[in-house]
Parts: sequence; structure tokens; C-alpha cells
Amino acid sequence: MMKRFITSMLGSLAAIWISAILLFSLFILFISAIFSESFLKRIAQINLQDNSILRIELAGKIEERQVDAPILNKVLGVGTDSHGLDQIITSIELASTDSRIKGIFLDCSECNAGMATLDYIRESLLRFKDSGKWIIAYGDNISQGDYFVASAADIIVLNPVGILDIHGLSATTMYFKGLLDKLGVEMQVIKVGTYKSAVEPFLLSAPSEPSRRQQQQFLGTMWNDIVTKISSTRGISSAELASCADSLILTSAPETYVSAGLIDSLQYRNELENMLKSKSGLKKSDDLRLITPAEYCLAVDAPHSAKSQNRIAVLYAYGDIIDDGDGGIVATEIVPQIFSLVNEEEIDGLVLRVNSGGGSAFASEQIWEALEQFKATGRPFYVSMGDYAASGGYYISCGADKIYADALTLTGSIGIFGVIPCAKDLMNEHLGITTATISTNPAGQLPNISAPLTPFQKAKFQQAVNRGYETFVARCAEGRNMPVDSIKQIAEGRVWDALTAQQIGLIDKIGSLKDAISAMAANLNFRSDYMIVEYPDNNINKFNPFTLFKNKLSTDIINEELGDSYWIYENLKSLRQLSPIQCRMEDLIVK
Repeated sequence: MMKRFITSMLGSLAAIWISAILLFSLFILFISAIFSESFLKRIAQINLQDNSILRIELAGKIEERQVDAPILNKVLGVGTDSHGLDQIITSIELASTDSRIKGIFLDCSECNAGMATLDYIRESLLRFKDSGKWIIAYGDNISQGDYFVASAADIIVLNPVGILDIHGLSATTMYFKGLLDKLGVEMQVIKVGTYKSAVEPFLLSAPSEPSRRQQQQFLGTMWNDIVTKISSTRGISSAELASCADSLILTSAPETYVSAGLIDSLQYRNELENMLKSKSGLKKSDDLRLITPAEYCLAVDAPHSAKSQNRIAVLYAYGDIIDDGDGGIVATEIVPQIFSLVNEEEIDGLVLRVNSGGGSAFASEQIWEALEQFKATGRPFYVSMGDYAASGGYYISCGADKIYADALTLTGSIGIFGVIPCAKDLMNEHLGITTATISTNPAGQLPNISAPLTPFQKAKFQQAVNRGYETFVARCAEGRNMPVDSIKQIAEGRVWDALTAQQIGLIDKIGSLKDAISAMAANLNFRSDYMIVEYPDNNINKFNPFTLFKNKLSTDIINEELGDSYWIYENLKSLRQLSPIQCRMEDLIVK
């Protein structure tokens, strides 16, 4: 009797749980359905009124593309800490001719973005000002990156007790040798290229002299460009800006920033809101009519979105280049995508948007070959470079008919290396584990982390890396129409800033993604009658609630636990995806 009761009770509980799970699943699917793109558009249009202001928040991470549905994210609390560069740029462009948008409010809150990304936004803002509309920037505290963008504004306002930071550029690299020594792990490195410093974190505790020299060169060129641009819009000499950077100006009284001409006034946020109301033609008693780039892009049609027989494809490739897996530029995903474009005859040209420091040499070659197949169709193929297009990122770019890069892009790094760990000391000395290998041939067990490479094995691996380097150089020479010897003189794994890269022939033009698209349209004799088709498909209706919840939960937990050390976690996690042969530049945080 008791047994039947327990069995019945457990069955009932199981049924309740299963029903709850099914109902929750149906609820999520229902939410996904009703928040379709057309529904979201209707919501956004309600908020888009006359006398509106486009509010661009310089906060959190700025990605190449906005992946998630912005309003649906607010409902679910998912993915709201990042912004899409594509939506920011598109919204600025559309707002310049939209009579409902009176101006732009830059809300500076310490964004996390590469310098080329910030420069792209800044250049778009300058074009917006040409339309005769205003831009006001405000921050409780304004970081250097935020200030670079804000320097395009008509008015910059700071909180009366806020901080403004200008310090120059720096690049930080993390070195693992001390950790590896303590663990008893030796990273056996085979490389080609004097400047191929991506392997130095495994071998050294500080940068080598060639690495230090190349970083000083490209940082100096980038900083000069930034200073020149700030000087042109703020009317402050380059020497004065250099003095500000040298003086640790963030420790100065806020009034100092006004007297130096860095900002225009000191106001609390409520005072700033009154200024925005006045500028947009509203009364003090009215609510500000602010709309975000994500909401604005839903409310209006994107440029060239009307149906047209003339089509330019923009294929986004950003992140680490890997053979297979999740995230980044995945060869098993992007190669089929490129071949689908080869077969889509209605696509008239391809612009590849690259933002990558490289990765797997094998994957880079597969992507390069697929792009060559597109070129073989006779249609134009251009590249637009973001913050980075180096090593493997340059590998997949080098065959383009035209290469565009932002002035603050880092590129080049034509080099290759392999890393094979040896954990003999860790196993023997620290863990007390010994191994014995019996094989029929010298390489019967390879790789073998319990024993170092023999001189014979190391020589053979060096031959393989040399062969990969020669292939890489040949691809660059062919793509850039330069002699192999000329490429080798600027290769050696050296990272170049875009301004120098243009002088030595690695890129063609200094310009943005918009510039690359416009140039291709002109080349194809398109006027305004063309359509931009973006890949991979970023359709909002492909939303997967369970994947989002899982990713949101894991990301939040890791961020909360690690805080500022999250960068360390990201570096260590990337080591798991290292293919044996790598085309990768060193991991740098330039700020």
C-alpha cells in the first residue's frame, strides 16, 4: 500500500514538473513569437516623436554587430551590456536626414572598445554635424576613449565633481612564463619572424627588444593621429594636449578642464537634461524624448534596404579564427557561407569586414581559398578592417581587390608559430607521475606532453612552420601584387599601424566600412539604387531563449566573480582553442 502511494506521489510530482517545464517552454516561445521584428518596430515607432534626440551611450562593450533583439533583451534581461557598432553607425547616418531627430546626446560612461571602433563612430558624428544638427556630450566621468569620441561634439559637459582622463596610449600584454615555471610546464615554441611576439608570453616575463620597438612605433603613430584629430575639433594645440597627458590630468580640479578648453562647462545631470530639452525645442516640464540606436534602427528603414536588383554583400568576420567550435571566425561556418555567396548570382560584390588578431593557420588558409573562389567569379571583393586585421586576420584579407582600414587599425603581423607543451616536470616533480612510452617508430606517440621534443622532432616541426610561413608570404605577395622578397622585408611577424601599412603597401586606403561600401558601389556604377545584404544572417526571429539564458547566466557569474580579472580568464580560456600552427598576433589591450 505504502509502495503504491509513494509510486503514485512520485509520478504526480514528475508530471507536475514536466508540465511546468512544457508550459515555461511554450511561454518562452510565445514571447519570442509576439516580439517579432514587426511588433518591435511598432513599439519603437511609438517612441519616435518629433523633437527626439538620438542617445548614444558610450558604455559597456561595443561589438561589431548587435546580435540580440534590443527590446526583447529588456524584457528578458539578456545581453543588455553590449552595443552594436553597426546600429550606432546606421542610426547616426539616418538621423542626419530625419527631421524628427534634433540632435545627438553622447552619454559618456566608459565604453569598452578598440581605438579604430571609436574612430569610426567619431568620423560618423562629424558627418552628422555637416547636416547642421547639434551634438552634446556629457559624462559623470569621461575616460580617454570616451573623450576621443566626444571631441567631435559641439558641446562637452562634465559633472562638477567629475574626472576627465587623458593619458596617452599604452598596450598591455600578459606573460605566463612565471606561472608555467611554477607548474613545471615548458611551452616548446617553433616560429618564423623576429617580431612574431605572440609566443613571448610563454617564453619571457617581459617583451623582447623587437617587440618593444614595434609597439612603441605603432602606438606613437596612433597617438599622434588621435591628438591631431582632437586638436582639429577642440582648437587645442597638439603640444597642449601632450602636456595634459603628461600631467596626470585626471587628478586636476574639474575647473582646470574648462580653462584648458578640454570641456565647455560643468553641470549636474539634471541641468544637462534641461539644456537638452531647450536644444530640442521642449519645455522644462516635458519629458526628454530619447531614443537609442537599437530602437531607432527598428523604427526606420536601414539605408539601401529597399528592394533592388543591385546588391552588395557585407560579410562580418570578427574574433579569433578557429577550425571549429563556438564564437569567433569559425572556418566550418564561414567557408560554406562564402561558397553560398559564390553561387548567389544576385550578389554583385562582397565586402569582408574583418576585426581579428588571427588564430588557426589551417582555418585561415581555408577561408582565404574560399574567398579566392569568390574572386574567380569576376565580382569585386573588398576588405574593411576594424580594430585588428593582423596575422590570420591579414591572411584572410590579403587577396582582396581593395583593402580599407581605419587610421587606428593594427594590421600585418605576417608570421606563423607552433606551440607544443611539455609537462614533464609538472608530472614528475609536482605530481609524482612517471610515464614509459614504447613505440615502433621515433614519433610513435606525438605529441607527447610527458617528454620534450627531440632535436629531430623539433627540426621537422620547424620545417613545417617554415613551409606554412612561405605559404602565408606567397598569399600576401599574390594578393598585394608585390614580390615575395618585398613582403618578407615587412613581414617577420611585425605589427603595423594602418597609416604606416598604407605607405608600405599592405593596405590601399584609409577609410571605414561605409567608405569601402561606397567605393564598391561607385566601382559597380551604382548610385543610390543598391541594397546592402549582411551576413551571417542576424535575423531576430532566430532567437533561442534557452541558449541566451545559459550564456547570460554563465557570463554574469564569471564577470561577478572575476571583475577586472575577467581579461585573465579570457586569455586562459583562449589557450584551449589553440591549433598546433597559429597565425596570431599577441593579445594586446590598447587604451
